Amino acid sequence: MHIIPFIIIATPIIASLFFRWNVKSVSLISGFIEMALSTLLYFQMPFHGIFYVDFTEWIFLMMVSSIYTVSVFYSIYYMKDIESRGISEEMYFVLMNLFTASMLFSLLMNNYGFMWVGIEATTISSALLIIAEKNDISLEAAWRYIILVSAGVTFAFISIILIYYNFHTLNVYDVIHSGSQGGLIIRVIVSIALVGFGTKTGVFPVHTWLPDAHSEAPPPVSAMFSGVLLPVALYVLYRIYQIAPYPQLYTWFAVISIAAASIFLANQRKYKRMFAYSTMENMNVALLGLALGGVGVTGALLVLVTHSFAKSASFFSSGNILKSTGSKDMDHVRGIWKGMPYTSTALLLSSFAVTGAPPFGVFIGEFIILYRLATVNMIQFALVLFFLMAAFIGINQNVTSMVFNGTSDHKESGWQMPAIALACAVISLLLGIVFLGGYFNALL
Repeated sequence: MHIIPFIIIATPIIASLFFRWNVKSVSLISGFIEMALSTLLYFQMPFHGIFYVDFTEWIFLMMVSSIYTVSVFYSIYYMKDIESRGISEEMYFVLMNLFTASMLFSLLMNNYGFMWVGIEATTISSALLIIAEKNDISLEAAWRYIILVSAGVTFAFISIILIYYNFHTLNVYDVIHSGSQGGLIIRVIVSIALVGFGTKTGVFPVHTWLPDAHSEAPPPVSAMFSGVLLPVALYVLYRIYQIAPYPQLYTWFAVISIAAASIFLANQRKYKRMFAYSTMENMNVALLGLALGGVGVTGALLVLVTHSFAKSASFFSSGNILKSTGSKDMDHVRGIWKGMPYTSTALLLSSFAVTGAPPFGVFIGEFIILYRLATVNMIQFALVLFFLMAAFIGINQNVTSMVFNGTSDHKESGWQMPAIALACAVISLLLGIVFLGGYFNALL
């Protein structure tokens, strides 16, 4: 019996019990404990029983624990005035902890049914976090999120029922290693899962909750959404896909979703909404890599890890800008470089990272995925390459205009929040450099 996974799931729940005793500090301590325990788990994997942990799952586990920690750290400074908006600071951190615990539960359980329960649980806690700033638009976004995602996850439950019907077990390890040949029922399972769990992953056309929720949630919550919630849903989808890969269906849905995200983000005038569509693009690039298999999986994991830190930096930077300017509209944010140099640097670095500029890890991951795709389907390769370039131009043109065009007298809101944003952006850069260094060392 492995005790560490139990402790990993329980730690943020226990932190929530300190509702009346400085819960924000306890939540931050919880985050560091999660990172330490997740690191320790590396030396015990792979194993399966009640829990199933291999290298792929461990990567996702480290992503969740890391982004949870930095998001709580950022929230301590960002949410100082949240009580005046109608929600207590204590309740905010309790929900962050429960949100994280539900994601960890989904990742660690060796049972498709429990994984589904964890994904459904993320909806409840994260929906309440969307309305943390209490305005009419955020309430509407939360309702759309609940209705659309719950409908999708309910649909996904059909795939769980069919898994049990076909295999007479929901044990993830046993089902994946059952040697299934991919009959009609298996194809139905994998197809339904794409639509159901794809709702939470940002697959077109069941993505429509994503830009609303991201743009209206507090920036650290948006960072959790983009950095880890969508990847966790993608992880569950991947575990079902592993039963019997169906690349023709999954790759085309990924390609169409990348195209849609690139078109949508080019027409956005609100920077948080633009980054939300960027997340949709990145998630479907990762989905494409996972569906292709082989080295595509390596590329997908690299995209996801780098993206988690880079997109967190984007939303943290957006939070800094919002707090200083009071506006989410890109047309009202101009020339912030002089007054907000650290936020501007973090925003530029994170924007380059999420759009696949070298030497960031997203670029390397996308290169690996495109290389794999070119050997399989040149039409898809050409489409993805074109829309990735369109997204690169669209996002970075908007961001450079916000940073350099015009003049502004807006200043940084303290040094802590810009430092956290900049640290995440630098981590995303270092991940790419370290991967490249390791690759060249292996060649030598």
